[in-house]
Amino acid sequence: MEQKKRMQELVDQLNQASEKYYNGADEIMSNYEWDALFDELSQLEQQTGVILPDSPTQKAGYEETAGNKEEHEFAALSLAKTKSVEELKNWAGEREIWLSWKLDGLTLVLTYDNGSLTKILTRGNGTVGTNITFLQNSISGFPKKIAEKGHLVVRGEAAISYTDFKKMNDLIEDEDEKYANPRNLAAGTLNLDDPKVVKERHVGFHAFTLVYTQQEIVSWGKRMDYLDELGFDTVDREPCNASSVASVVEKWTKRVENGEMDIPVDGLVICYDDTEYAAGGTVTGHHATRGGFAFKWQDEAVDSRLKYVEWSCAASTISPVAVFEPVQIEGTTVSRASLCNISEMERLGIADDCVVSVIKANKIIPKCIKVKDAKGTFQIPEVCPVCGAKTQIHISQKSNTKTLHCTNPDCIAKNMKNFSRFVSKDGMDMEGLSQQTMLRFINEGFIHQFADLYHLSEHAQAISQMDGFGEKSCENMLRAIEEKRKVTPEHFIYALCIPMIGTDAAKKIVANIGFEEFCNRMKAGLDFSDIDGIGEEKSKAIENWYAKKQNQDGFEALLQEVEIDDTKSAMSLEGSLKGLTFVITGDVHTFKNRNEFKAYVESNGGKVAGSVSGKTDYLVNNDINSTSSKNVKARSLNVPIISEDEFIAKFAR
Repeated sequence: MEQKKRMQELVDQLNQASEKYYNGADEIMSNYEWDALFDELSQLEQQTGVILPDSPTQKAGYEETAGNKEEHEFAALSLAKTKSVEELKNWAGEREIWLSWKLDGLTLVLTYDNGSLTKILTRGNGTVGTNITFLQNSISGFPKKIAEKGHLVVRGEAAISYTDFKKMNDLIEDEDEKYANPRNLAAGTLNLDDPKVVKERHVGFHAFTLVYTQQEIVSWGKRMDYLDELGFDTVDREPCNASSVASVVEKWTKRVENGEMDIPVDGLVICYDDTEYAAGGTVTGHHATRGGFAFKWQDEAVDSRLKYVEWSCAASTISPVAVFEPVQIEGTTVSRASLCNISEMERLGIADDCVVSVIKANKIIPKCIKVKDAKGTFQIPEVCPVCGAKTQIHISQKSNTKTLHCTNPDCIAKNMKNFSRFVSKDGMDMEGLSQQTMLRFINEGFIHQFADLYHLSEHAQAISQMDGFGEKSCENMLRAIEEKRKVTPEHFIYALCIPMIGTDAAKKIVANIGFEEFCNRMKAGLDFSDIDGIGEEKSKAIENWYAKKQNQDGFEALLQEVEIDDTKSAMSLEGSLKGLTFVITGDVHTFKNRNEFKAYVESNGGKVAGSVSGKTDYLVNNDINSTSSKNVKARSLNVPIISEDEFIAKFAR
């Protein structure tokens, strides 16, 4: 009786978490906690022989709450999961297999007939999904027309990169409305009815299997190559077998640990190369026995004594961070982990004196998952740690989440995104100054305005003793700042964080009137709308920005710290490449990197686009015979594909 009661509790908890997870709402538990509860439920079902109605062990997903529902032509079943490499070896047996990423997004199923996209369904509960075909022009990564004229069904993952996730969250002023992670944002985005808003969020489709084709292709690897030829963005993959899968798993895991993945992943997937053999398995529970095997990393939970809770102000929210005795987790020393908000602290049971269990979620982010030996309670600060203004607890109407806020509208920490923009590659390009690092400096009182970054050496001793720093890392950071005292005018203008003045606008200003005239006009309150591509709205934004005394003071203080190098302009109105649009892909060897290549094109009047279109004049790729999606699209549009050497021979002067 007790077992059945516990099983019902687990079913209710897991289904509640799944509903929020699949519908883009605030998540109420980590993947680590969900997996642990799911495993406990599975074990109880095996012990008792009882499966309760609505058990998540029998579902392939979770049905979305809105939208027109349609039945899948081919059931989108879940994969069996393991955290054991030995199980992967046993599953592979004597057969050739492929390893690919388990992307952390939402599964979509695309259907094509007679060469045209006819349907996009979400995975839903695996049997029935939601029709979102109306979003076909808002999601990238797949063609609308293909050369295959028969019936074709493709399954893949819709995901948002960490880069785009960060950009999107930076635009949301209210911390209560920010998204927890890229997967949460992707789920919320695909529930929207406005295609324009969906497109702005840069959801990308990554095909991970060709479900059905009338072509006689048995090999899974060749099926994926075929999708590449048709113009789909496909998941990375590598062939292996039982004897090599362990080393391949280790290699791919290192890629995640080293921060190489911009697209979020939460594991790996192996599948048989022989698709006919794979289709011959049976269906057990909510997955096919030969349909594939998902490998999820064994999160290493380590206990440590909590030293204190640090309250850090960012934007309008003051967030708690657990600071604990340093511990080794998966090869790195960890001593801090976000506690998110007051509600999460209450859920965990954080106290002044306690032990916290910490993991690195998805091999990357330190996260507290449990509290032990709690004594006492925790204190909520009454004043902001940055400006000293009174604090206030907000309760979100959307999720009932409690967050702490600074009541001072002019608190410097509320301008954190401006500091991130200032040090970015398009700005001053300062390495070693992450948003988290600068936020700590702001909370310590080291930084009040941009120019203060050039005086961090005055706090070198204190910084070198801060958690996560040392003398060497402090020296490297200060050296990187000093090396960036010389800056081109367009990078300087972008770094000022003038609303509506991005990289393109900054380049146009410099190319048309030069930096000195820009300064003269701004100080005199003169108009910029005569510059092509600026217009009245952006001109007014410059005027309004400089009208604020704190911006004037900050501008003058910066000019005392940096040297404006106006000998080079990032974009010339005239030049050998005027009127030409290029797309640059793959590795380069003559130019230092693609950014340098791009700068050369723009300095000679050309444009560089991110994707191939009818407006592209040349695709530059040193692998001219590649079957990548860009090459395939270029050929379909009759866009010339040239190598870097051919570009230099044809256009360099």
